[in-house]
Amino acid sequence: QVQLVESGGGLVQAGGSLRLSCRASETVDTPNTMAWYRQAPGKQRELVAAMTSGGSANYADLAQGRFTISRDSAKNTVSLQMNSLKPDDTAIYYCNLRRIFTHYWGQGTQVTGFS
Repeated sequence: QVQLVESGGGLVQAGGSLRLSCRASETVDTPNTMAWYRQAPGKQRELVAAMTSGGSANYADLAQGRFTISRDSAKNTVSLQMNSLKPDDTAIYYCNLRRIFTHYWGQGTQVTGFS
């Protein structure tokens, strides 16, 4: 069973930056996709950004121009650089790894933005 461990969440003032990281406990066969989702209080979980094992990235509208996803396949890690944070970005951010129809989730890391 692959385990995902996130780190890097915290409290940040509007306009500030945070970098989230996620490490998988083992290598997963390719192709696969690693992604970041988030869930705000009272809302559904939503995709933030994803990157395939081949290096293709896609972003939700909420992340365009502000967030950057990256992967280090040798280290089984995925990161999310978040800039120009807003209070609306407050949520629990979850790391996700998908291989065909199997999904793995991290425990989540809290990001709280304040003005």
